[in-house]
Amino acid sequence: MATTWIDVGTDVGGTFTDLWVRASDDRQAVVKVPTTPDIVSGLFEGLGGCAGALGLSLEELLGRVRRFGHGTTVGLNALLTGAGASVALVTTSGFRDTIEIGRLKRQVTGLTEMEITDVTNRGRRPPIVGRERVLEVVERVDRDGVVVVPLEERAMEQVVDALAGLDVDAVAVCTLWSVANPVHERMLAEAIAERRPGLFVCMSHEVARTVGEYARASTTVANALLGPVMGRYMEALEGRLRGAGLGAPLHVMTSLGGMAGSELVTREPVAALLSGPAACVMASHQVGRRAGRRQLLSIDVGGTSFDVGMVVDDAALTRRELSIGGVDIHRPSVDVATIGAGGGSVARVRDGVLVVGPESAGAVPGPACYGRGGQQPTVTDADLVLGTLVTGQLASGGLALSRELAAQAIEREVAGPLGMSLMDAAWGIRKVLDSNMAGVLRRVTIERGHDPRQFLLLANGGMGPTHAWALCADLGIPQFLVAPTATVQSAVGAGTLDLRASAERTCYARSGPGAPLDDHAQARLDAELSAALEAALAKLPAARTAAWSCRCFVAVRYRGQAHALDVAIGSGFGPPRPCDRELLARFEDEYEVLFGAGSQFKRAGFEVLSVRADVLVRLKGGVPSGALTAHRHLEEVGERTVVFDDPSRPLECPVWSATVPPPGRVLEGPCLVAYPGQTLVVPPGAVGAADDDGNVLVTLDATAGASLVGTAESAVA
Repeated sequence: MATTWIDVGTDVGGTFTDLWVRASDDRQAVVKVPTTPDIVSGLFEGLGGCAGALGLSLEELLGRVRRFGHGTTVGLNALLTGAGASVALVTTSGFRDTIEIGRLKRQVTGLTEMEITDVTNRGRRPPIVGRERVLEVVERVDRDGVVVVPLEERAMEQVVDALAGLDVDAVAVCTLWSVANPVHERMLAEAIAERRPGLFVCMSHEVARTVGEYARASTTVANALLGPVMGRYMEALEGRLRGAGLGAPLHVMTSLGGMAGSELVTREPVAALLSGPAACVMASHQVGRRAGRRQLLSIDVGGTSFDVGMVVDDAALTRRELSIGGVDIHRPSVDVATIGAGGGSVARVRDGVLVVGPESAGAVPGPACYGRGGQQPTVTDADLVLGTLVTGQLASGGLALSRELAAQAIEREVAGPLGMSLMDAAWGIRKVLDSNMAGVLRRVTIERGHDPRQFLLLANGGMGPTHAWALCADLGIPQFLVAPTATVQSAVGAGTLDLRASAERTCYARSGPGAPLDDHAQARLDAELSAALEAALAKLPAARTAAWSCRCFVAVRYRGQAHALDVAIGSGFGPPRPCDRELLARFEDEYEVLFGAGSQFKRAGFEVLSVRADVLVRLKGGVPSGALTAHRHLEEVGERTVVFDDPSRPLECPVWSATVPPPGRVLEGPCLVAYPGQTLVVPPGAVGAADDDGNVLVTLDATAGASLVGTAESAVA
């Protein structure tokens, strides 16, 4: 059958740029190339590889694209490295220090307990916008939206004149109670745009319509900081794609777990900060749902980071706020826990102790085994020496791995200084990384009241299938699953997920202990839900001509608390539903699940803060079918020596080569399965079985697992 259409998913990571393509004749291709400094050239190198895999030219490929999905770390990297635009904040007189004060914990927000106790982390995070670039304007709107102090023309002129002397590229406008009445924010934005048309201007009531001036201000300033950066990037990317023949819309993955038009992400770049990790979790959810599993742990072990997401009762966990680099971002997003741990994590000896990560060798120069000038040993080098990484399978584009260079780096930087053998040093590097990753898995499961043994672990990323067996053994997880496209699972998500957008509206209401919301509060909630739904639909022009569904949430907390939970109305996406009287009872149930039995405080009463509507619009393509029967491949290609639990007792293992394993095939451990871009490790005593979709479900030997709450022993005495 001739190729008539092609779906493309792409994801730009810190080390690799991943691409996935699937054609209407059921062929698919997986391509990984090193991420380039300008990003776009690396992406086009990968697209050229995809075209070659399908026997097409680049122009022919792009001309046949039905949907093009893109995930990117451009915004995230700019925020973490301080490489965003020069920004100013315009706010209500008397609130100039809102960003500086934060919540009295700005210096430690987002840090782990161990990082908080590290004195070197104190005072390292300046505010996202300095006080010298915060401009006050005389105006006031009260909480009911009534204008108490009008905004005068002279006050607006003074703000515009002051901006001229600050040499900024972007302006965030955040006035008090703009969520109740944004009239003054709009007047200020219009005046700035008229006098300074080259500036990127954003308003808090559009970016983060939430109660609490700090959350709104912080999010809006972050959006302004990223606006010019994302705008230039999207313009360059889309311009080059159009010039090369792309006719389909360019969709960008967002933190919410769905796609959005490039124009929305350009206007609200904070919406796409966690696009890659969110795409991986949602793609894993698709895989798990097809496999009939409702409790999932999605891990993504890339070159730079280790990301973990959870699916509980067939729903991906989400959160109301993110904390990135000391900046609090009020945007709903897929809940992803991240640490600096991956294949590129650098191993070094510090004060006689082996430390792995969080620093990464990145794509340039990369691990020592790349042969591109890297001198520091990494986890990739250790895996290569231990035999768990099949040479030549890590990336596309002819990237050959040198075991000799890897061994030299480990010997020089780790084995020699610690007085141990090469194999002991390499094994120690792997054990330290696995222990760090297992700690994150404990934090998101056991510390939240979940038993990890009840979950299926989905191993993703270039190094996920290589390390999944050790993580499962450490936490007592009996099974893990590896998809044939696991190495580029974020790209698969970008190429298959639907359009999704969210909008929030403030709606404050109180209820006494044990009492439901009264009729007046119910009516207000329903009215604001309708307004939020209209605002979310406005962000997705495709909703005007395509079928859409929605899911609504209400932010509820006990009176006196600082944080709220988003309580869903209904069990999934569907037609609009009114708020029901069981809302507060569901809040209490979810509160107890999150914080433990007996944590409720019914006597405090309840507060409702806001409502949110998520809208989903189905795109063509969607979940890949399991009918890749014409292009399945699995064959034994040789043997190799592999170190598992004891560096002094390596085992001889068969090596299999695969693309999409045929259904029903069984792989007995120990063995390795080399796919393009990933190596699946089936440890001794384990058994892998391929399903109809080509996924391999690995069941571990129950007698070989560690205890549930045990910790991995230190690899170095």
